[in-house]
Formats: sequence, structure tokens, C-alpha cells
Amino acid sequence: MSAIEVAGLTVRLDGTLIVDGVDLAVAEGEWVTVIGPNGAGKSTALRAIGGLLPFGGTIRWHGRAVDKLHRRERAKAVATVLQSPVVPPGMRVFDYVLLGRTPYVPPLGRESAADLAVADDVLAALDLAPFAGRRLDTLSGGERQRVFLARALAQGAGILLLDEPTSALDIGHQQEVLELVDRLRAERGLTVLATMHDLSTAGEYADRIVLLAGGRVVAAGTPAEVLTEGNLAEHYRVKVRIIDGDRGPLVVPVRG
Repeated sequence: MSAIEVAGLTVRLDGTLIVDGVDLAVAEGEWVTVIGPNGAGKSTALRAIGGLLPFGGTIRWHGRAVDKLHRRERAKAVATVLQSPVVPPGMRVFDYVLLGRTPYVPPLGRESAADLAVADDVLAALDLAPFAGRRLDTLSGGERQRVFLARALAQGAGILLLDEPTSALDIGHQQEVLELVDRLRAERGLTVLATMHDLSTAGEYADRIVLLAGGRVVAAGTPAEVLTEGNLAEHYRVKVRIIDGDRGPLVVPVRG
């Protein structure tokens, strides 16, 4: 069964068509990464799939139409980590992670002991317990990214949407965060749909890749099928060499 099914997805921003008829499916437990040149519509498509933008077409999570779900039901099904999440000034790590339990808190109610326990468990699982009392703005980029993931995991959702999860990180923290996501996917049976700029990294971690250009899907398949010199020359206008890596194709830019 597909965890995510998208058919004929269109998104307009300020009257401009950004995503134009995108179809894609992500199986239960699969990791699919969307790539494409700047302006291809990657982040817009991801936000729409996460129910954060108005859209045309059909989006289903576990067979249920997104636009038919109540806001709380959406938050329990899908957790989205955006490139630059809004963090209230002075917020501490534990309180931020606890926000992930909001869909389970009754109106005018407070977090239960079970909610507090979930936040504690997630912090421990991501080695963040020592940071629980720290303010987010005192953490490094890699530490903050783990906190953003912790909040998403606290939601208890089976689908994780990641918009450029490593864009602001150095290479060491990039690997740390992606290895963490892959481990959690295996341990918790998560389904992952991500967007990425780094093509080699996308090829190493994704089961399948979808290439967008001009708001449309122009290629989809395994990393080896999509990350080809021809595809990248046509849609990124770049000359590259593809090298077989241990876990996927490695994309090396070549001077003309």
C-alpha cells in the first residue's frame, strides 16, 4: 500500500503556476527524494503534499484524501520539517519538542503525563536529553536540526516530510542527520519524502528519486536511473561525471 499518493498536483502562488501536474507515490517505509534545479517547484510540492498549501489534484495519505482530514488528523498522520522552522524567541528544547504533542491535547487542555513521557523518550532516542533545558538559539546547526526532527517524531506520525534537511549544515552534520533519519526509518517504520540539492547525497540515501523541472516530473526511478549525465546536462545545464559509489551514484562536476 502507498503511504503517499499524488495525482495531477498543481499549485499556484500569487497566480503563477509553480507545480504543474505532478504524479508520485511513496510506498510504506520507502524513502523518496525530490530533486531539481532552483525554481523547479520542489519545496512548493512538498508543502502542498504536507497539506500546508492550497492545491489542485489529489493527495492521499494511507488512502485518505488530505483535504478531507481535520487539522488534528493531519498532524497525527504527517510531520513536516521545513528548511527554516519558526522558533519562538527564548524557547527551550524540551518545550519545543513538546509542541509535537499539540494534536493530542484537548482544546483548553494541557499536556498529559503521557505526552511528557513521549517528549522525554524522543529526546533520549536522539541523544538530546542533555540539551532539554537549553534554549534553541544556543545550539549548533546540527543540534537544532536534531531538535526539529525530535518535534516531528513527537507527533507520532508515520510519514515524515523533510524540506532540504541538510541545507544549512556542514558535511559532518549532514551525514549525522541523514544517518539518524535512516536509522529512525528502519526502527520506526517511517515513510520519508524529502527534497535535496546535493545530488550525490540524494543518491546515497533515497530508494527512489523524482526529478522536477519547470514544475513537472521529468524523470523518476532508482538513483542510478535518474542521476545520469544526460538528465543532469538537460535539466541542470551542467557537465558532470557519474561515478559508481558503494551506496549509489556519485555526481562529480566537470569543467567544460
